[in-house]
Amino acid sequence: MKLLITGGAGFLGQRLAMECLQRNCLNLARQPTPAIEKIVLADVAEPPFWHAGLRENNKIETRFGDIADQNWVNSLFDQNYDAVFHLASIVSGHGEQDFDLALKVNLDGTRYLFECIRAQSNLPTVVFTSSVAAFGGDNMPDVVADNSKLTPMTTYGVTKAIGELLINDYSRKGFFDGRSARLPTVIVRPGKPNLAASSFVSGLFREPLAGVDCVIPVDPKQMMPVLGYRSIVNGLIHLAELPAAELGIDRAIGLPAINASIQQMMDALKSVAGNRHLGQHILKHDPVIDSIVKGWPTQVNNERALSLSLPLDNSLEEIVQHYIDDYINCV
Repeated sequence: MKLLITGGAGFLGQRLAMECLQRNCLNLARQPTPAIEKIVLADVAEPPFWHAGLRENNKIETRFGDIADQNWVNSLFDQNYDAVFHLASIVSGHGEQDFDLALKVNLDGTRYLFECIRAQSNLPTVVFTSSVAAFGGDNMPDVVADNSKLTPMTTYGVTKAIGELLINDYSRKGFFDGRSARLPTVIVRPGKPNLAASSFVSGLFREPLAGVDCVIPVDPKQMMPVLGYRSIVNGLIHLAELPAAELGIDRAIGLPAINASIQQMMDALKSVAGNRHLGQHILKHDPVIDSIVKGWPTQVNNERALSLSLPLDNSLEEIVQHYIDDYINCV
């Protein structure tokens, strides 16, 4: 079994690769299920850090290039893949700053990738990471569900909505067996903040735990659906393994999430931190970030996702403890 992960050098890409290596195989409805022979991690550049032992594993191959370069995407397909996880993307805030780049990477790059997968003619499984940012608009319900209308209010969200429709159509045509994982805000990301408008959400946990103050650019009462990275990774794999018949015509599945306010997240951090010296949360309104966040769903309906047995964290406190165990206590 061979896997391709675009955005594979990023935080989620590396964690996904690590989990796949640990499992040693994915149940993609093929009998017998072969062991994983190779995982290709494709990304634009070397990351600031690799998780211990990942790149040295003899099953890992790295490829660096621009997914908006059709020739480079074509070069990735010098072998057939059983499954492709498409994580590479220009994130929300960056997409608002650079419209053309967002379209080149998120739209053109996705089409180049899908066409290469289609050309394999072996019906591989494809998991595309979408986002709750695909929802929005004046008529967005208080609680969004998989059948809520997509009216994204950012360029990032528009490209994700288009990707979902392409997944549905390529699957309908029998070009590949696709499914879209509509992600809530992922917490807690280690390392430095990125250009995502939601980056501050991981920061409100990560920075204080490092003894650094963190700016909160939105009202603490602001609600946001969030999910821990362990559940995100396990959800992507579970979605890949689900039989197509269980997904139906609409292959876009919202991963389950905890609907919580920024204040509840700050309180959860303090509850888990105990006697640790924490940096402070500093409230400083940012109208640009606030406008983007207010255009996203504040709550998601988990009914469909849970009916498909997709994983959900038990609490915010559990997510914080996972981050402490994985990135602080292990150092």
